[in-house]
Amino acid sequence: MNFLGSHILSISQFERGDVEELFRVADEMRPYAYREKHTRVLDGAILGNLFFEPSTRTRVSFGCAFNLLGGHVRETTDIKASAITKGESLYDTARVISGYSDIIAMRHPVAGSVDEFSRASRVPVINAGDGPSEHPSQALLDLYTIRKELRIKNDFSGIRIAMVGDLKYGRTVHSLCKLLNLYDGITFTLISPTELKMPADIVEALRRKGHTVIETEDMEKGLENNDTVYLTRIQEERFEDRKEADIYRGRFRLNQAIYTSHCKPNTVIMHPLPRDSRAEANELDNDLNQHPSLAIFRQTDNGVLIRMALFVLTLGVQDEVHKSAVDVNWYTEKRFE
Repeated sequence: MNFLGSHILSISQFERGDVEELFRVADEMRPYAYREKHTRVLDGAILGNLFFEPSTRTRVSFGCAFNLLGGHVRETTDIKASAITKGESLYDTARVISGYSDIIAMRHPVAGSVDEFSRASRVPVINAGDGPSEHPSQALLDLYTIRKELRIKNDFSGIRIAMVGDLKYGRTVHSLCKLLNLYDGITFTLISPTELKMPADIVEALRRKGHTVIETEDMEKGLENNDTVYLTRIQEERFEDRKEADIYRGRFRLNQAIYTSHCKPNTVIMHPLPRDSRAEANELDNDLNQHPSLAIFRQTDNGVLIRMALFVLTLGVQDEVHKSAVDVNWYTEKRFE
């Protein structure tokens, strides 16, 4: 993959060497993301941050990543605040906004919409989530987190991962499965209600590659003997009738007692967030908040590193970042341990 000037739309664009290059650059972003150094490598560049669906972490981390490289961010945070509500097409929106931007991050509730937008854009577009389809930067930050938490290099072959919850509509697990399919000998335990199973085409692709795929509704048994447990919330916004989501809400919960009884010691706990902390859901209990294996906030920190690396590679400044580096001149706390 040639990152320079490319749209980042799908995990299917990536090969193992591309992932290794991205992770290498992400590692180099640490002093800037951790506020030890400051760089102005993208001084004057503009990110068009187009989020036509609610978002906190992804939207803010894309903007933060661009700011940390010295760039400027212009945001649209609601489809109702855009001319799309007046009937403007994605084509026209793309032609206009790409004239104002050097790169665009876009989220949209309809599958395939970011790809459609990118075909009219005059600048690179990064898919920040398109409906239930894909979320490539999330999968990359998730794999980067697994790499750091399990203290492995760049070969994920042989790991064991359980994915829990809404696997039908959860685009994060779709993209992560596709990314892990670049490696060999992985055991996937897919824990979900039958009605919210992982899409059959993704399961079949994993099995064709020779991975072990176990599908079950038995959470306690499914949690056993994994290196990582990746939980997801019920994606109520994807249901035609949101009341239907209540049928499944709260059926698969992880708390300290269940973790201690059924997970291996040191099993890494992940979640793409937001976790649904309402009493009737609570898929990841607050009693795990201080658990050393809870990686969810380290995931969010890693998201900045990965998105910085995507900007650096796509805009071709990987050899220039350190040339404008200076020490920060404001108070910074050691909060990235």
